[in-house]
Amino acid sequence: MIMDEDSWYVVRNTPGVTGFVGMGNQPTPLRPEEVNQIMKRMEAEAPKVKVTFKPGQKVRIIDGPFNDFMGTVSDIDMEKAKVRVMVSFFGRDTPVELDFLQVERT
Repeated sequence: MIMDEDSWYVVRNTPGVTGFVGMGNQPTPLRPEEVNQIMKRMEAEAPKVKVTFKPGQKVRIIDGPFNDFMGTVSDIDMEKAKVRVMVSFFGRDTPVELDFLQVERT
């Protein structure tokens, strides 16, 4: 961002930002320990969800537009925390990709 009077005005008048960047005519630089603390928080690993189902197992969708639909797990993507469930629509199986927390074992 190019720091000029207009851009500094926008930053200064954004709610909740003044205490972070300072109140003077120029932003207050962060100390190295503050930067390190922020970087450590960003590196923290996301909580892992325990997967209690496996391919071929029947599950019930408990959240989202397919709430209360039943289906069969066809694939689990641990890296993306997604599960593909085959749901029957009008007599035809259709794959639906969901988050782990959107399904439960039946």
